Amino acid sequence: MEAVEAVGEDRVAEFSLYTTRSLEESRAAIAAHYYDLRLEVAGATADFSTNMTVVDLGALTVGDVSFGTEIRMGFGEPGFYHVGVPLEGCCSVQQGRGDAVFGTTRRALFFDPERDIRVDAWSADCHVLTVKIDKAAVHHQLELLLGRPVPRSPSFEPCFDVTRGPGRSWARLAHWSLLERDVSHGLLRSPLIRGRLEQTLLEGVLLAADHSCREELAAPPPPMRPASVKRVMDVVQERPAEPYDAARLAEIAQVSVRTLQEAFRRHVGMSPMAYVNEVRLQRVRGQLRASAPGTTTVSDVAYQWGFAHLGRFARRYRERFGESPSQTLRAA
Repeated sequence: MEAVEAVGEDRVAEFSLYTTRSLEESRAAIAAHYYDLRLEVAGATADFSTNMTVVDLGALTVGDVSFGTEIRMGFGEPGFYHVGVPLEGCCSVQQGRGDAVFGTTRRALFFDPERDIRVDAWSADCHVLTVKIDKAAVHHQLELLLGRPVPRSPSFEPCFDVTRGPGRSWARLAHWSLLERDVSHGLLRSPLIRGRLEQTLLEGVLLAADHSCREELAAPPPPMRPASVKRVMDVVQERPAEPYDAARLAEIAQVSVRTLQEAFRRHVGMSPMAYVNEVRLQRVRGQLRASAPGTTTVSDVAYQWGFAHLGRFARRYRERFGESPSQTLRAA
């Protein structure tokens, strides 16, 4: 196996390239960037050859992979959203107990983060653009696009069209990031460009794929919120762990406490402090779900995001998400 890392001095765009005829080395390379999996050769063993390129874009891992022969693979709940776009050939995916769905050069596959995944019928010529996407980052980006808290992560349809419109644009933009590996001192060597590409791909997948909030995103934007409300929401989203109270939020909004309370109830549907707590709870949940076992504790994460009273925090968390924070951490 050959692995080549092509990075700038500031390590902003990390590319890894793999070429191997070993099944075990193939599993290890895929697990290093994506998931532990079962991988078996279903076609001609002599033709098996893994070729994979991967680039790390923060909340997204973009890669392309081919095996040179028919294969089968499977893995448990990935915990991430995942998009597979066949650039050549085709493959089928079965999620949980659902029906098998075929991905082709015209139709991308969208994996549910909480279902077991089985990939069958991977054709010998299949070459797939494969994008792993952090679930909490998608949720956060959705809230920014909608301008309001979203109670639960969106539920995505198992496939979407990549032949036209936003689906085609998103797939081409994701693929472009891989083409940059051959560009010396290219745009992805800039932290600014990498950050903007990461955000654009997060926003783009919400506009390209079909999901439970898609109609709301496509609808005309609601009337503009008052500047006082927007100022507070922007500050809280940027620095949710700060010690806020009603007086400080009113000072940020440059209005009276009473005026801000009424404006939030009318335009956001909750009080300013309820909004602060909602943003904090979402950040805690995202971090708990993304934490490796044994690397943190519920109390550490709660304190980090501004919750000083652990008992009150745990009660609010259970009421909001239907499980205790420790259950979320164990599931991660």
